[in-house]
Amino acid sequence: MMDNLRAASNHVVLKIILGLIILSFVLTGVGDFLIGGNGDYAAKVNGQEISRAQLERAFASERGRQQQMLGDQFSQLAGNEGYLQQMRQQALSQLVDEVLLDQYAKELKLGISDEQIKQAIFTQPAFQTDGKFDNTKYLSLIGNMGFSADQYAEALRKQLTTQQLVTAIAGTDFMLGSESDSLAALVSQQRLVRTATIDVNQLAAKQQVSDEESKNYYQQNQNSFMAPEQFRVSYIKLDAANMQESASDSEIQSWYDEHKADYGQPQRNRYSIIQTKTEAEAQAIVDELKKGGDFAALAKAKSADPISARKGGDMGWLEPSTTPDELKEANLTSKGQLSGVIKSSVGFLVVRLDDIQPDQVKPLTEVRDAIADKVKQEKGIDAYYKLQQKVSDAASNDNESLASAEEAAGVKAVETGWFSRDNLPAELNFKPVQDAIFNGGLIGENGAPGSNSDIITVEGDRAFIVRVSAHKAEAVKPYAEVQAQIVDTIKHNKAEKQAKADADKIIAELKAGKEDAFKAAGLSFGEVKTLTRNGQDAITQAAFALPQPAKDKAVYGVSEDMQGNVVLLSLDKVQAGTMPEQQKQAMVKGITQNNAQIAFEALLSNLRKEAKIKYGNAAQQ
Repeated sequence: MMDNLRAASNHVVLKIILGLIILSFVLTGVGDFLIGGNGDYAAKVNGQEISRAQLERAFASERGRQQQMLGDQFSQLAGNEGYLQQMRQQALSQLVDEVLLDQYAKELKLGISDEQIKQAIFTQPAFQTDGKFDNTKYLSLIGNMGFSADQYAEALRKQLTTQQLVTAIAGTDFMLGSESDSLAALVSQQRLVRTATIDVNQLAAKQQVSDEESKNYYQQNQNSFMAPEQFRVSYIKLDAANMQESASDSEIQSWYDEHKADYGQPQRNRYSIIQTKTEAEAQAIVDELKKGGDFAALAKAKSADPISARKGGDMGWLEPSTTPDELKEANLTSKGQLSGVIKSSVGFLVVRLDDIQPDQVKPLTEVRDAIADKVKQEKGIDAYYKLQQKVSDAASNDNESLASAEEAAGVKAVETGWFSRDNLPAELNFKPVQDAIFNGGLIGENGAPGSNSDIITVEGDRAFIVRVSAHKAEAVKPYAEVQAQIVDTIKHNKAEKQAKADADKIIAELKAGKEDAFKAAGLSFGEVKTLTRNGQDAITQAAFALPQPAKDKAVYGVSEDMQGNVVLLSLDKVQAGTMPEQQKQAMVKGITQNNAQIAFEALLSNLRKEAKIKYGNAAQQ
């Protein structure tokens, strides 16, 4: 039992048993078992053919599932022919498994009754409306899948028979009560531990490092002391939002006259309708209305559209963009005008034009402030682009500095401090600016200032001219700059080595019943701590790796804490813990399901080994 547990520990519970779920299984190609193939088949399993159509349907279903699951990432993966080929192979492999399971179920004479088929259909949510079986919906859905009722029932019978086989296999594994009790005791076990810590930092303070050791470490580890490439940049920033402009009365009036359509509302009509299933019913309603019948009462009593019927046929106000074509084509132009019978996509309609609201435009006084803001914004952007061109020309004509560009822009350039590729200043943190600085085109020779950039536009109507005013190439830091760091590192390395050696010596003596080295190091074990298997820290893991101690005799070991100190362990006692019954049952259920998965996979493997499987042209393509 325990061997099976260890073998199954990395498996997902039955992998939802190859996705054997009613309806979804049918949608991925079960129905094609009912369809004969031609010579261009995908595979033959013990003489039973898997057609090309079945493979294509299964592949398309898997492709659609992955596209929905992965979203935009799927487009990149789908460009890889190897990825699609693997997906196709998986689809075919699953189809082969389905046939093998179906054949094996027949050998065992497993069967599904007509009553079970009926119940499976009646309880499917996809075939229900408001929680009740909907026969019209059922026939429509299976019809869209290409099935008659008999064909669907037969396909469902195959699927349920295979599911019956899977359920039987999943129920074969169990654990004895003694086994589950032993496993629960092992999982909930507690270990009582005391610890003593050798402080590595204290040992490091006592270490000595010679100049020769330090310089040798520097020579051997120069890659650890690299100073990254450094930049210093001067830049001019232009921002359209900072360019304030005014808006005159004439400019506001001109904008209003040119954009009146933006401040208007088109003509709206209000209609009422009565919807019928037949033309005769619609004509009868027209005749009754012409005799003075009440439209709203007839709509509530006879309209097939439940939404408008509750409102006496009222459709509410409709603009041209939201008016159905059938209503437009009725050509109703005056209030109260009644249509004849109108054929539509939902049956037949009788329509009445109830009211007309002519188009209208908001007066300038109502929208003046909003238009003024738009005029100011447009003028500001126009001035911004003109200034942008002026500054760009100045920076190009005087490439030795930003002085001319500063004069054109009317602002002083800003100079940054030193920065590397990893810490670009926030004010320059735009991809186009970053590319211009780091592509090398603006860097001068031997750290000297480089040339001016072209105008660099970024989002939000902003633009930059940048100039690399100084540059330092990547280089090894001077020894003097890193000497203190090197000395600390060597001291710490020596202290770690000494701490581990001291720990090994102390543990050896403790195991021999001596405490001389332990006391000489000024160590003592602390309070007893109760550790459980849930702990993921190094000390807990080391404690549970130690053998169980004999009565009144500790077992010793070595670990380290989160600070890198060496920790001596004294395992004094192992005791049983407790596990709630609900947790215990969940653990047993998980184990039995994992073991059932192993049995199921073994069955499939054996069926494949014994089967005669021949792949056709469709699979090879």
